[in-house]
This record gives sequence, C-alpha cells and structure tokens, in this order.
Amino acid sequence: MSLKLDGKKLSLEIEERLNNYISGNKKNAKRAPGLAVIRIGEDPASGVYVNNKEKACSRVGIKSFIFHLKDNVDQKEVEQLIKKLNFDKDIDGMLLQLPIPEKFDEQRLISYINPSKDVDGLNEINIGKLVKNEPAMRSCTPAGIINLLRSHNITIEGKKIVVIGRSLLVGKPLSLMLLNLNGTVTMTHSKTSNLNKVCKEADILIAAAGKPNLVDSSFVKEGAVIIDVGIHRLKSSDKNQTRLCGDVLLEDVISKVFAYTPVPGGVGPMTVTMLLVNTIFSWQKQFGLSSTLNDLLP
Repeated sequence: MSLKLDGKKLSLEIEERLNNYISGNKKNAKRAPGLAVIRIGEDPASGVYVNNKEKACSRVGIKSFIFHLKDNVDQKEVEQLIKKLNFDKDIDGMLLQLPIPEKFDEQRLISYINPSKDVDGLNEINIGKLVKNEPAMRSCTPAGIINLLRSHNITIEGKKIVVIGRSLLVGKPLSLMLLNLNGTVTMTHSKTSNLNKVCKEADILIAAAGKPNLVDSSFVKEGAVIIDVGIHRLKSSDKNQTRLCGDVLLEDVISKVFAYTPVPGGVGPMTVTMLLVNTIFSWQKQFGLSSTLNDLLP
C-alpha cells in the first residue's frame, strides 16, 4: 500500500508546537508576532487563501493585519503601503497575495518588501541568498514540501528528482533548495521534449505544472515518490457539482508509487504552515529569542 504524505496532519502538529513556542516567548518579546497580508482586487481564490491564512494565524497566536485594496488603487499607493509596513515594529512578516491585477508591476512591488519581512521568500535578495545557499527567508511551498519529505524520512540526498514547472513561486526555488540538499535535480516544463520519459527516471517526481491530471502512470517509475502541488476545481459528471484534483491523475499512478501527497490535504496546508514559521523566525530574530524553533520542524 502506498504511503500517504498527510500535509494536513503534519501542519496541525507543527501549529501546536508553534502555539506553545509563541506562548512561552511572548512575555520576553512583549507582543505577539505580526503578519501583514496585502490583497489587491476581488479574485475569489485570493479571498479564500487570505481567509485561510488569517485563521491559521489565529490558531497559533500570530496577529494578522489584512489590507484589502480595491483594484483601482495605483502602483504608487501600494508601494507607499509596503514602505510604511516595512517600518511598522508590530509587523514581522509581510506578503503580497498573488495573483494581482495585470496593471501592477508585481516584481517591483515585491522588491519593496524588506527582505527580513519577506515571508514568501520572493524578494530578489532572498532569491539571491537561496542561489548562494545562505540563510534567508525560503519560499513557503518548497519549504513545506521539503519538511513533508523529511517528516517521513524520505531521503533527498543522491536521489534523482524531477520538478515539472519553473515558476518563481514553486519550481525555481524548489529546484534550488533540493540542489542545496544534494539532490540530483532536473527541471522540466511545458516545452520539455518527451516529458513523460524524463519524469519516469525520477525517484521523486514533483508536479507543479498547473495542468489538471497531467501526470499519469506513463510518467511514473515503480516505487517513486509523487508530490502534487497542483489544485484545480473541475466540473464533475453532475454538472451542478465540482471536484478538486491536482496535476497528478492519482487513481492511475497510486498502484506504482511508494508515497504520494493527496489533493487536497497534501502540499497546501504545509504552505500555510511554513508562512507561519517564517513569520515567527522573523519575530524570533527581532527579539533575540531562543533558537529552539528549529526543533519544532521535522
């Protein structure tokens, strides 16, 4: 039977430890950690994600500051808000909820975020430190995937790892993080020739292509570990109903794999948890708190 890498279960376990850590250190810090989330426009999925982050903050004792801006706000106003939050001593972490309306220069806005508060790890300084394998904020989804693998004692060092997708949010930082952990990493994408043959060589296959049910059994070698980053809502046979699926056609590959992540309940919960971890790391650093937070992760 294949091993389910239960991200929801692990995230709740880590959250409990984070809650205890904050409770035990809040007296010395004299305030709770603070996370600011900037949302622009009315993208419905963004609304759900921001709500989930707010709830997760509440569970562990992080104070959340939600800034929901109308899509008629201009670039300069958002830049000014980011600059203001950079100097706000009650805020340890900050993120720009993506996607944002096309009229904005996304990377320019991210570049304004103080690297020490950049809990999404997308500022060019943090990306540069990742390339150099220096300590810095790490992108949440890749960090969540690595902790999920570690929690089940799945070895990264020396393994052949194929990543499908080259986004700045997942594919690129994840490939670098795995390389820094001595994995042998191949990055693939929509233009890769014979994609299924390349993927079939992987000991660990990570699908972050953004295409529903892309990965079937022809992509997977016997005994591989499959990490599914995708999440899509598709219409079911009953037109009034929808169902969630990932980039992996799980029912077609599950008999071949050693381990897999479910959708939902796999990578998604760990992404939110690592956002909390990054916020607390920043809080910890600001107040010179004990470094035992590292012991709270797998």
